[in-house]
Amino acid sequence: MRRIAIVGSGIVGLAAAHALRRAGHAVTLYSDRTSRQWLDESRPTGTAARFDLALSFERELGLNHWDDVAPRGEGVFLTFCPTLHNRLVTLRGRLQRPFQAVDLRLQCARWLDDFDGETSIESVTVARLDEIAAQHDLTIVAAGRAELCNLFPRDDERSVHDVAQRNLAMLITRGAPMAIPGAAFLPVKFDFLGTDGELFCIPYFHKDHGPSWNLLFEAKPGSRMDRFAGARSGEEVVAIAKQVVRELFPWNSAWMQPMELADRNGWLTGRVTPTVRRPVGTLPSGRVVMALGDTAISFDPIAAQGANTGLKHARHVVARIAERGDAPLDAAWMTETFESFYAGPASFAWTFSNLLLEPITDPAKELLIAQCGSDGRAGNASAQQRIADAFMENFNDPRLLTPAFTDMHRSRSFIAQTSGKPWLFSAVRGRARIAAGQVQQKLKGGNPHVPVDAAPRPA
Repeated sequence: MRRIAIVGSGIVGLAAAHALRRAGHAVTLYSDRTSRQWLDESRPTGTAARFDLALSFERELGLNHWDDVAPRGEGVFLTFCPTLHNRLVTLRGRLQRPFQAVDLRLQCARWLDDFDGETSIESVTVARLDEIAAQHDLTIVAAGRAELCNLFPRDDERSVHDVAQRNLAMLITRGAPMAIPGAAFLPVKFDFLGTDGELFCIPYFHKDHGPSWNLLFEAKPGSRMDRFAGARSGEEVVAIAKQVVRELFPWNSAWMQPMELADRNGWLTGRVTPTVRRPVGTLPSGRVVMALGDTAISFDPIAAQGANTGLKHARHVVARIAERGDAPLDAAWMTETFESFYAGPASFAWTFSNLLLEPITDPAKELLIAQCGSDGRAGNASAQQRIADAFMENFNDPRLLTPAFTDMHRSRSFIAQTSGKPWLFSAVRGRARIAAGQVQQKLKGGNPHVPVDAAPRPA
């Protein structure tokens, strides 16, 4: 049995704490707030939509308290606009198993109450962390992007961005219907405007109101979407959000009109510089601590990889501790444990997330064109639908399709294997559908409020 300290009571730190207790270790969890403070006084630190591979870890630990009540997100409804109001391509892809987004404040409060190890409510400084490390065989820092993350040096080779690529605004709303116009299932609505940024509307379970919608705006700095930085209240963020949608994504405007802020703390603005850090932090005494989750890898939320990768990371660390036996959990072990994780799931998630922050690649365009005709309907077994489904499944497991986003040979091979025909067949068919959709928009006068479907249902 090891004596292990975990600093941080977000969902990754809590999941690791529960898993280590389940494995028989003596675990002390250090949280800067009580469960009531999480529930009543905190802002959510993100949306934290989780897919099946991450959710399966929660189920193993008996932490899946909301499976029967949270909205079951079934896939994605993507609208790709290279320029303003030009809905060039739509994609409706389904997951094999649903995703889930539960209010982090509710999750953390419940998981903190469920924890049967030792809990200390305090804000941990570097000096205090040094004391904690002296008392434990292993000290894990899962404090997100807070001050303690500065103990872990930036990995310059892997951290391809040195500034934030998007200015962010997140808000939790109630009042809109729990259905997306034009979707045959419950998706995350992903509106991509190449000149300005992205809008995500995510089915969500709010701590007080239950099924609701979480909105995430990913604004390119200086763009028409970039209006949230000066907001001083959630109500102001909602008003700006509706104005942005009316101007940039007006086909969503009527559906969003009834939305109101779900609670006074249910909003957030800010920015994230995507960063990979070295997994070992050295304290003034020379003792070492280990980074976990966002403290190790800070993702921009565009690909929803933060919580998903963090939970996978927690599972990996717990397994490596079991494999270590009685050998010391030292700096070399910490480094090897992180490197073995990064070489697998993390590197693909990191690449996938960063790709979505960049202009779309030519291989990704081929995949987007080839899926034209997907409608997301149950029972649709067309090649277009299978390609669209694979795109969505990549959020669950980025190892599946990410390599094809940067390699034209891989992209075209995947299209050919999925369709059972030469890739050129799908390319020609997809471009014909896109051309038909462009004509349809022109015939309707280019009115952005008129429903236009650039991906008609396959024959």
